Amino acid sequence: MDPSALNSAELQQFLDQEKQKAMVNEMVAKLTNVCWDKCITGTPGSKFSSSESTCLSNCAQRYMDMSLIIMKRFQSMH
Repeated sequence: MDPSALNSAELQQFLDQEKQKAMVNEMVAKLTNVCWDKCITGTPGSKFSSSESTCLSNCAQRYMDMSLIIMKRFQSMH
C-alpha cells in the first residue's frame, strides 16, 4: 500500500472519530438543556427528587429514541 494513502486513511479515520465525539458532545449538551428546563423547575438541592430523577431519565430516553429515529431516517434517504 502507498504510504501517502495510508496516511490519508489514518487522517480520515481520525477525522471521523473526532466528528463522532463532537456529535456526542453536542447531543449531550442539547439533551442537558432540554431535559433540565423541562424537569428541574425549582432550585436544585444536593440531589434530585424522585420526580426530577424520573423526569430526567424519561426525557433523556425519549430524546435518544427520537435522535436514533431521525438518524435512521436520514441514512435511508441516501
